[in-house]
Amino acid sequence: MTAAALHPRLLESNDWATLVFVLALVLVAVCKSLFETRFSDFIRLIVSDKYLKVYKDSSYLWSGFIVILFVVQMLSFAFFIQLYLHQLGYVSKYDGLFYIQLLTYMSVFVLSKFLIDKIIGAAFAMEEFADQFNLQKISYRSYLALLLFPVNVILFYQTIVPNYIYNALIFVVLTINLITYLASLKNYQNSLTGKLFYFILYLCALEIAPYYFLYYWFTKS
Repeated sequence: MTAAALHPRLLESNDWATLVFVLALVLVAVCKSLFETRFSDFIRLIVSDKYLKVYKDSSYLWSGFIVILFVVQMLSFAFFIQLYLHQLGYVSKYDGLFYIQLLTYMSVFVLSKFLIDKIIGAAFAMEEFADQFNLQKISYRSYLALLLFPVNVILFYQTIVPNYIYNALIFVVLTINLITYLASLKNYQNSLTGKLFYFILYLCALEIAPYYFLYYWFTKS
């Protein structure tokens, strides 16, 4: 008589991902409800620069609107990164603990970078420009994160996704980021007159070096 061997059946849960999607939708709904006019202008950012002209003052950087969109931005980008790492075979896309760790690391990195940004901006007498520059960046990136979220949902629930889909998405994200940098520099070119040397130092210290070291650390790890 053959003895039967019982093996536990391991099921990967995606409940946490559903909660993340729902949380993001709730945050967007709250943002739209509390800041209806501003949200309406923000949604048209891809076709109109009215939002950037109306809400260009650096005081808007600390508004509840920006804070809510920043949270959505972190949720969206962290999810996409985990999906990409899953595609490369490094982690499982169902690993909720890894997502929490990744979300925490990203939030700490971005907030630390913002704090250093404030310090260097004050040291170079460019604090007003730095705040406005950051306001534009977070606006564009939050808009991109909103567009990326439904894509994340589709990618997560698909069993097989070709590599070229991820490569195309990464190319689009990097291209849009480059365009936003150029657009921001064009908008503030008059403010940079006489401060070009300090701006180059600022750009190298905060917009190039942190991402280079992050990439270097990741590839070596």
